[in-house]
Amino acid sequence: MFFRQKPLTLPSAADALPGRQAEMSIAPNHFVNGAPLKGPHAEGLETIYFGLGCFWGAERLFWTLPGVVVTAVGYQGGTTPNPTYEEVCSGMTGHTEAVQVVYDPKITALDTLLKRFWEEHDPTQGMRQGNDVGTQYRSAIYTTTSQQAEIVEKSRAAYQAALAKRGLGPITTEIGAAGPFYYAETYHQQYLAKNPNGYCGLAGTGVSCPIGLGVAAG
Repeated sequence: MFFRQKPLTLPSAADALPGRQAEMSIAPNHFVNGAPLKGPHAEGLETIYFGLGCFWGAERLFWTLPGVVVTAVGYQGGTTPNPTYEEVCSGMTGHTEAVQVVYDPKITALDTLLKRFWEEHDPTQGMRQGNDVGTQYRSAIYTTTSQQAEIVEKSRAAYQAALAKRGLGPITTEIGAAGPFYYAETYHQQYLAKNPNGYCGLAGTGVSCPIGLGVAAG
């Protein structure tokens, strides 16, 4: 479904689409590794959410990393409950396209995920990524623990300094505590594994993020 003109500002709660109470019905397992998309997940795993443009290519960036147990795509950061893809594309739900990443911090440190996040898209573009224009393409990180939030902020500051050295603008990434995550339709889940030649519009700035790689202590 195409819209002639997408709003580039988030709708107020009063203006947002009403949505629905029923959750999206999706396939239960990850197409690539067979893990349950909605859990339950083992004790000690952590969850974080990333928005970096079209979620098709964004999800693939993370399911390939060691220590990532499962990924899923969905809609987050907005107002409308249980939206459809078409509704999100209208710009009237307030959501961005997000990737849920469940990972084992004993195998892969959060810095590893953040390095991939910052380097594989342009976090300075506001309500767009390249030719993909609209509020659903805005850059975002939604955390689930206070420790994650601290690490994310340190990584943002480090990458902002690196971008400034190259003459690039301020980071516009929306960073905050995770609110509701609404799973996207099954055909969006692990889309590029099902459609290897499918669209991926991701493009980074070419600037390396100066944060560590490796295994978390403990």
